[in-house]
Amino acid sequence: MTDKKKFIIGSRGSKLSLAYSSHVKNLLIKSNPQFEDNSVEIKIIKTSGDIFQNKRISDIGGKGVFCKQIEEELLESKIDLAVHSLKDLPTKMTDGLCVNAVVKRNDPRDAFLSFANKSFKELSSKSKIGTSSFRRQAQLNLLRNDLEIVTMRGNIDTRITKLKNREYDAIVLSLAGIQMLNLIDQVKEIFTIEQMLPAIGQGAIALQCREDDQKTLNILKVINDKETYCCIQAERALLEAIGGDCDTAIGGLAKLSNDKIFLKSELFSNDGKKKFQFQNSGHFKEAKKIGYKVGKELLKKAGPDFTTQES
Repeated sequence: MTDKKKFIIGSRGSKLSLAYSSHVKNLLIKSNPQFEDNSVEIKIIKTSGDIFQNKRISDIGGKGVFCKQIEEELLESKIDLAVHSLKDLPTKMTDGLCVNAVVKRNDPRDAFLSFANKSFKELSSKSKIGTSSFRRQAQLNLLRNDLEIVTMRGNIDTRITKLKNREYDAIVLSLAGIQMLNLIDQVKEIFTIEQMLPAIGQGAIALQCREDDQKTLNILKVINDKETYCCIQAERALLEAIGGDCDTAIGGLAKLSNDKIFLKSELFSNDGKKKFQFQNSGHFKEAKKIGYKVGKELLKKAGPDFTTQES
C-alpha cells in the first residue's frame, strides 16, 4: 500500500462515482478487520471525460477518457485502488494493472425519465430524447422511428436538470446509477431486456489495482462477487472479439444459473438500422470462451454492415 496508515481509493468526482467509491469503502471496512473508517480514504481525480463534458466521448479519446488519469495515479502508487464503472473501462487492460474483483452487480437495465410523459409509448411524435449512447440511439430508433434522438453528456444530476428545464422531452439512463443515487422516484418506466439489451458491464463496479500489489489483491478477493465477475468475463470477451469501443452500438448481458452461463448479445450496423443477435451458453468456467464465440458469430452475421472504427 502507498501509506502504512491509509488505504487510498481513486475515484472520479461525480456524485455517482463517489457513491460507488463510498460503497466499496464500506465493503472494505466491513470485510477487513485491519481497516477502520479513517484508514480508508477516497481521493478525487479529475479525468478528461469530466473536463470536456460538452464533447462526444469518441471525440476526446474514446472509452479511456474516464480512466486514464486514475490509472496513471495507480501506476505511480499514488493510490492503492481505482474504482470504475465497468462500462467505462477499455477492453484492453492497461499494462501493469488488472481487474480481478468486482462488486455485486446492480440492476443492469435502462430507465426512461420524463416529466411530461408517463411512458415511452406515450411520447408524441418528434419528441426529443437525450442519451449518451450509440447503442441506446439504435435501440430507441428500432422501437420507434418517429422520435428525435439527441446526444447528451453530463452527470446524472446534470441530465435530470436538463430534462426539468425542458431541453428534452425524455432521457434514458442506466437504472443502476439512478438506484445508487436514490433517484428511483424520477423513473417513469424501466425498459425490459428484450426492448433494450444493456451495455457490456452495465451496473457493475470494477476494482482495479496493480498486478504486482499482492496485498491489495488479497484484500479485494474478500469482497469480489464471483457471480458478477464470471458474467463480466463473458461480456468483455464478447466486446474484445468484435474489437468494440465506445462508438460500438452493442448490447450484451450474461446471467448465471447453477453451473451454466447464458450470454445474450446484439450488434447494430454502422448506420444503426439493422440489428444482429446471437446467444450461447455453457459451463461457467468457460465464460471467456463463450464470450469470444458469441462475438465472432455476431461479426459473421453482421458481415460488411459492421466495421470497427479506427481510433
